Amino acid sequence: MAATRVKICGITREEDALAVAASGADAIGLNFYAASPRAVSADRAAELAEVLPPFLSVVALFVDEPVSGIARILDTVPVDIIQFHGDETPEFCEQFGRPWIKALRVKPGLDIVDACRRFHRARGMLLDSWQAGVPGGTGKTFDWSLTPADLPLPTVLAGGLHAGNVGEAIAALHPAAVDVSGGVESAPGIKDAEKIHRFVAAVRAAEQQPDGVRYVD
Repeated sequence: MAATRVKICGITREEDALAVAASGADAIGLNFYAASPRAVSADRAAELAEVLPPFLSVVALFVDEPVSGIARILDTVPVDIIQFHGDETPEFCEQFGRPWIKALRVKPGLDIVDACRRFHRARGMLLDSWQAGVPGGTGKTFDWSLTPADLPLPTVLAGGLHAGNVGEAIAALHPAAVDVSGGVESAPGIKDAEKIHRFVAAVRAAEQQPDGVRYVD
């Protein structure tokens, strides 16, 4: 099985950014959605990015943010990838000159294949749990069987993941990457270093399992 990339999202403290780096994860997520308990300002995000070692990617999460707000953050923070979590159009996502991924909130009846075709210039499609009025970060899994096989974009799996179920998720969907926030926290926006390490270890263990074998933490 190919290596599964790991993103730890909702970083708000330097010690949590360093814990992510020490765990061997591939990326941190910085949340710029003001209504989130994990939201950070542009200046705070720049401070967090300063403590990161080389080759740890910085992902900026936006939810229907105006162009001017995104541009201001991109001028302040060394963002590698943009993650769009709202109702942004493909044309909107493409205008910032950075690699980007698009999030979908999965529920019965959603045509994921059609969405992948619409957002075909994205680096990947992030699949998250649907909840009315909540753009993400629900802490709940969705029905993974709703995900078609062989999607035309790489899949980033999110929604209620933690060390105890991420192996099963990888065995079921073989995503290109997994994205976790609440599953490695002691409180919203406060990460637990041990949970981060256990999550990354569970991902690496799942990669060693033969196809079709369910991994149990």
